[in-house]
Amino acid sequence: MNFEYTEEQLAVRDAAREFTQTELLPGVIERDTEARFPHEQIKKMGELGFMGMMVDPKYNGGGMDSVSYVLAMEEISKVDASASVCMSVNNSLVCWGLEKFGTEAQKEKYLTKLATGEWIGAFCLSEPEAGSDATSQRTSAELNGDHYVLNGTKNWITNGSTAQVYLVIAQTDLSKGYKGISAFIVEKGQEGFVIGKKEDKLGIRGSDTHSLMFTDVKVPVENRIGEEGFGFNFAMATLNGGRIGIAAQALGIASGAYELALAYSKERKAFGKTISKHQAIQFKLADMATEIEAARNLVLKAAWLKDQGKDYAYASAMAKLYASEVAMKVTVEAIQVHGGYGYVKEYHVERLMRDAKITQIYEGTSEIQKIVISRALIG
Repeated sequence: MNFEYTEEQLAVRDAAREFTQTELLPGVIERDTEARFPHEQIKKMGELGFMGMMVDPKYNGGGMDSVSYVLAMEEISKVDASASVCMSVNNSLVCWGLEKFGTEAQKEKYLTKLATGEWIGAFCLSEPEAGSDATSQRTSAELNGDHYVLNGTKNWITNGSTAQVYLVIAQTDLSKGYKGISAFIVEKGQEGFVIGKKEDKLGIRGSDTHSLMFTDVKVPVENRIGEEGFGFNFAMATLNGGRIGIAAQALGIASGAYELALAYSKERKAFGKTISKHQAIQFKLADMATEIEAARNLVLKAAWLKDQGKDYAYASAMAKLYASEVAMKVTVEAIQVHGGYGYVKEYHVERLMRDAKITQIYEGTSEIQKIVISRALIG
């Protein structure tokens, strides 16, 4: 077992760390308060190669491994989870899904722009009646000559109004159940495609989350990903990798809160000494550090398995389940370490706690991860 990072991986981590301090940290509280999407910051992330990290260079990507991606995601999530979820969706779901399963023409038209961050992508699976039960798709796509006619509604879509490219999962043959689900590429601005209101959320408030409505939207046959009926398998395969991205996000939120709590404990004095000298605080910090390290190893193992071409579905579910639980626990404890100051926006930890909660929900709730894990165990 080798726990050493390569020089390239360390360089990626350090570049992400510097970017967060110079570009993301300034204004992060204001963006959260105003629920403002970080347009300029995301643009710079694209210029630095963070929006298509694992894409083959021939499609303008960085050609990096999943471990490098995890390291960058952790650093960016320490400061701004709204920016990191945009990065995660673009990398793990949209770019990976297109590169893995798209046609050469689709890759040339869409992936080359998504990998540079010139375009942003969105992944459209959830519906009003199809959250954890992704098989219950009601959005339909009916073949009509050289195009499909798309009708339906999608909910909770990250990058909902800022994306230019949407991967939409829809039912093409209701009689076949989940085997009748297909996947399509839909471009922004098509007639009948309406973007609903932006959701006013508890956390990741800078993230652009919308409902999408499709009314008789014409989607060319060449924009179908894979064969008819491949959509459900496409979504599940893509989400397996997406869970690594969200696990890394949860890890970053937790480690960011821990670092703030540790630094504060060395400054704040109570009863004649810094609170870091009190055993009650020391034990909190010890528990936080231990749980973060355990989460980090789960996340890195899932990323390593993916890089080795091995089955990583089980590992990514474990990583996402545990890292999200750690993120919630550590952020709550970080507020406790800060005391009353932790409840104030200026100290960042209350925002990190609000951001942490969604990691237990999107790209598969904690309960869904337990289903994936238990099925792998039972066989």
